[in-house]
Amino acid sequence: MSNKNSNNASAASLDPATPAEWAAFRQQAHGMLDDMLGYLQDIRERPVWQPIPDAVRNSFREPLPRAPGELSEAHDTFMDSILPYSIGNVHPGFMGWVHGGGSAVGMLAEMLAGGLNANLGGRDHIPIEVERQIVRWVRELFSFPETASGVFVTGSSTANLIGTLCARTRKLGTDVRTAGVAASTQRLTAYTSARAHSCVAQAMDLSGLGKDMLRMIPTDAQGRMDLNVLTAQLKVDSERGFTPFLIVGTAGTVDAGAIDDLTAIAQIARQHDAHFHVDGAFGALAMLSPVLAPRLKGLELADSVAFDFHKWMQVPYDAGFVIVRDGELHLDTFATQQKTYLKRDVRGMAAGSPWPCDFGPDLSRGFRALKTWFTLKVYGADKLGQVIEHSCALAQYLQERIVGTPELQLLSPVALNIVCFRYLPAGVSDEFADRLNQEIVIALQESGIVAPSSTTMGGHFAIRAALFNHRTTTQDIDALLNAALAFGKELAASTATDKEQA
Repeated sequence: MSNKNSNNASAASLDPATPAEWAAFRQQAHGMLDDMLGYLQDIRERPVWQPIPDAVRNSFREPLPRAPGELSEAHDTFMDSILPYSIGNVHPGFMGWVHGGGSAVGMLAEMLAGGLNANLGGRDHIPIEVERQIVRWVRELFSFPETASGVFVTGSSTANLIGTLCARTRKLGTDVRTAGVAASTQRLTAYTSARAHSCVAQAMDLSGLGKDMLRMIPTDAQGRMDLNVLTAQLKVDSERGFTPFLIVGTAGTVDAGAIDDLTAIAQIARQHDAHFHVDGAFGALAMLSPVLAPRLKGLELADSVAFDFHKWMQVPYDAGFVIVRDGELHLDTFATQQKTYLKRDVRGMAAGSPWPCDFGPDLSRGFRALKTWFTLKVYGADKLGQVIEHSCALAQYLQERIVGTPELQLLSPVALNIVCFRYLPAGVSDEFADRLNQEIVIALQESGIVAPSSTTMGGHFAIRAALFNHRTTTQDIDALLNAALAFGKELAASTATDKEQA
């Protein structure tokens, strides 16, 4: 063997991440892509969810692999032991929690991003311009000024934390980043709905302000923050020497999809010089629909908004986002003067400052913007708005069927695309109904037909159908109700028999 060939062979042995045989690798790769396209195409033929067999679960407790393996074998394991036992949110019968259904276009974009392997923390390269394009589109969608800044994050939990940190900087100044909140004489208080997502309280925890400084305001009959109680609580806190610094409105509560009165909250926040943040995790993107957008009146007044492209807009996980009205405040909250390794320049690869890492906590960041950009470019904002409208229409259809079925009870007003109800046969107690509906939810999930989640509404255990998947139709709504009624009747009868025998 010549020295050149010997060197090539030696280099190849030290580079296991590059395929030794590209032709065979391409063939395997095309097969893997075809399997996933087939999975999406034939998704209705699969159960929504199924319990994981012990043998499958135990197979993922093997020790660290030391020797190389075959790509084909890893793929076979994926097809046999991973793909069938996912949570199932791609399936049209998935109605649990707030999970988007993804799309084939988004999957392909994710593959392209993986091949490019771009780090969007910073530096001067076109992927960051793609992210900046999304920032401009979000400004346009939400009617925010050109000075507003935005950044991709994992999801609304991080986005809500960023909003909270911006509010903290706004009230305490940039010194809080060095001295900490303990150095301040001000006792900062925040306010949100009792139905707000738990990540709002988590943001108070992670920002060093403490969960006890978050006031959970009760909701009205429509599930919206009670503004009379909010105003009274603000007055009490101010008189006691607290400093209100943040009010968080919700655009689409996770349990029932309620939307707070954002315009009124904005006015209250201005009166108290408090930062007005909106947790619009899924609801904010109703702005894509001309029919639904009026329900979000006041969103354009927010100081910051957290939301997820990976929910209602069907972008594959993960693609969270936060937009901040005052871009300078946003920058002041996160940017750091870099003098060595991360020093910026006006030319070369280190140009293009400020970088995305100046607007959030992450320096290592994936190319989330690409799958979002592809989704908007291929489907268009209008079509995506129609998808959102369709899920709300399905919720109205489900509500009508519940109201028209004597054995079922609607437990909350349907604001958007989430419906809460229960099976309630005549003559049973609330306690019995709660136990019965808990069993119905589990039976529905284990059946593989449909997979709702649950919550508590008005003190009652509720079957919660969250309609986010673009593949869902009235066929799936009918399947949910038919199965709920059948399981309810069967479980109620078996429980009654057990009582008699006892």
